[in-house]
Order: sequence, then C-alpha cells, then structure tokens
Amino acid sequence: MVVRKVGKYEVGRTIGEGTFAKVKFAQNTQTGESVAMKILDRSTIIKHKMADQIKREISIMKLVRHPNVVRLHEVLASRTKIYIILEYITGGELFDKIVHHGRLSEAEARRYFQQLIDGVDFCHSKGVYHRDLKPENLLLDSQGNLKISDFGLSALPEHGVSLLRTTCGTPNYVAPEVLNHKGYNGAVADVWSCGVILYVLMAGYLPFDELDLTTLYSKVEKADYSCPSSFPVGAKSLIHRILDPNPGTRITIDQIRDDEWFKKNYVPVRLLEYEDVNLDDVNAVFDDSEDSVKHQTRFVSQKPAKVVLSSMEVVAQSMGFKTRIRNYKMRVEGLSATNTTHFSVILEIFEVAPTFFMVDIQKASGDACEYVKFYKNFCSNLDDIIWKAPTESSKSRITKSKSEKH
Repeated sequence: MVVRKVGKYEVGRTIGEGTFAKVKFAQNTQTGESVAMKILDRSTIIKHKMADQIKREISIMKLVRHPNVVRLHEVLASRTKIYIILEYITGGELFDKIVHHGRLSEAEARRYFQQLIDGVDFCHSKGVYHRDLKPENLLLDSQGNLKISDFGLSALPEHGVSLLRTTCGTPNYVAPEVLNHKGYNGAVADVWSCGVILYVLMAGYLPFDELDLTTLYSKVEKADYSCPSSFPVGAKSLIHRILDPNPGTRITIDQIRDDEWFKKNYVPVRLLEYEDVNLDDVNAVFDDSEDSVKHQTRFVSQKPAKVVLSSMEVVAQSMGFKTRIRNYKMRVEGLSATNTTHFSVILEIFEVAPTFFMVDIQKASGDACEYVKFYKNFCSNLDDIIWKAPTESSKSRITKSKSEKH
C-alpha cells in the first residue's frame, strides 16, 4: 500500500466531507500525534475569490487559542491544494450522544452550553463569527469537553449567493435574519444558533423541524416553537430570550452570562498560557495564491555556516531590519523599503557538501516586488560570502596554469 505524505504528515482515511473541503485523518511522523487534515482546492478558492477571506480567517483561527475551540496547528500547500492541519478530536460529535442516549440531563446540557458560549464568546472577541453553528460542528474530546470545530472556516459562501444555499446543510439552526437574505450581524446570528442547540440538548429534538422549507422558514421567522413541559422554568425563559426573531432585541452573550440558570455551577474556562504563534505558514501559502508563485531564492557559500549567519545578520541589521536566529535559521523582519507594509523573510542554511553551504531565502510576508528589491540589495552586500562558479575564462586560466606547471 502506498502511504501518502504531505510534509511531515502521513495521510490516512477520509473522516469528513463538506462543500469546499475534504477532511482526512493524518499523523505527524515526527511526534506521532494524530491530526485532522482539511484539504481545500486552490482553484476553487481562487475561482470564488475567497483567498483573502480564507487567509484572514485561518490567520485568526491560528491565533485563537481556546480550550473549547478546535486548535489549528499549521497550514501547508502544494500547487493545487491547501492543507489545514487541525487538532484531532476523538470523542465524536456531541449530537451522536443525543441520537444514542436521547436528551441530556439539565446539568449536562447546561455544562455543554456554558462551554459552547465560552468558545463562541472568545472567538467573537477576536472578530471571528462561526455563522454555521450546528450539531456536526460540536465535537467532544476524550475528557468529554466540548470543542467547536470549523470556527471561521465553515462559512465560505460564493460571492453574492446566500449563505444558506452554499454552506448550511440544515437551515434548522440558522437565524431568521440570515434566512431573509438581509445583511446580518455574525455575532447575533451565532447566538440564535446557540439557543437552538441548547433546546436540542434538553429536548432531544429540534424546535423548528418541518420537511417543507417554506413552512420551516415561516416558523423560524416567527419563532413559532414550544418547549416541552419537562423544561425547567429558568432554561425555558433563557431560550425564549435567545430565540427572539428580532436581532435588535435578542439577548447578547454578556446577558446570557448574567442569567441565573446559566450561572449555576459555572466554572469559567482557564485560558491557555500565552504562546508565541506566528503566521509564516499562512502567509507563505496565501500571499501568492492567486498565481501560486512562491518567492524563494538561494545562494551558495564556501564560508563556515556561523560566518555566513553572522554576516547575514550584520547586513540585514544595516538595512534597518530586526533579526531573530534559532539554530541555522534566521528571520528578518521590519517595514518594507517604502516604509508602508510589514515585511519578513526566512533564511535557512543547509550543508550541501563538506565545504559548501546553501542559503535558502523565502518570503514569509510582504509584497513580491519589495522582496525582489530586498533580495538584490541584500546579496549585493554579501559579495565576499556568496560563492560564484568560475567563469569559462577563469576556468581556462586555472587549467592553463596547471598545465604550465607540468
């Protein structure tokens, strides 16, 4: 059997499929960690003019570190595909639990709802809106904690086409203002979906469920539903305030947090320690996705690696850039030559022969033209470091002098 690899990941079976992407199980061959690999087609993204939006959302997703949101590790790309590497969650979907065991107890439903609100609120604070919260996107980890998946990646509507027709497998969770094709506020629409989810956790079925779409829409628009008598008064009143068809008067997340029923046994989540997260991989994949050009250049040197490294550092700093070195990798960043945009490159040294070192230079972020200027300027200051192949005339001079000696 041929094992397919993408970078350091061994790719296995398909574990999910959506409108724009396929998700496969994969394993990091360096650490043994299991991951989920979301595969997007570059040409589809470019055709739908989605590159900027997806880049923005992947960047934010990478920076959003919350215990109730599936973590995005990194982004890789080939000429035709973009691979998003996500945390692999083993506990399945929350709603499989309802399908198999029926409705949840009040305490359990409340705990999951609290975790859902925590995750959604954190993402909203970073400017990311899910816009497609539904059962398939709520997973459970091995400890039984809720993880929201596809945050910022699920809503990829085509230009000018309603969100519903392209991305919502089920309109049962979607806010009335979204169904009405009106402009809508992503945060307020997400709150509605959370309310539908809370109802389902406690009832074991949907508040709005009609086979006929017209009837379904009209029930959603009027918030025409009823709660089972088993619902506690507190939960019923909270759901009523969330499933308000008027987005202007609908309860907000802050108000949900103040609700007595919500607050019971509420343990606010502890946020993870600050981590140094960089977006080099995202920028490298997307900065040139329109033409799939990767700005990469290299030169060879016969000087020792440490000498090459310190010379490059001196030159970069003399050009006004900041440098960071780790092992034989150097990151150079600062404002571009025109002082308008942020610019960064990664330089890495490899030994290609006993006395030859290759320096690989790659643009991490910034404008392509600026990069070309930077590269020329940078190399012109490294004349004594860069090895140049002997020209024909110097070759003949060398052989001639050798033959004259004999």
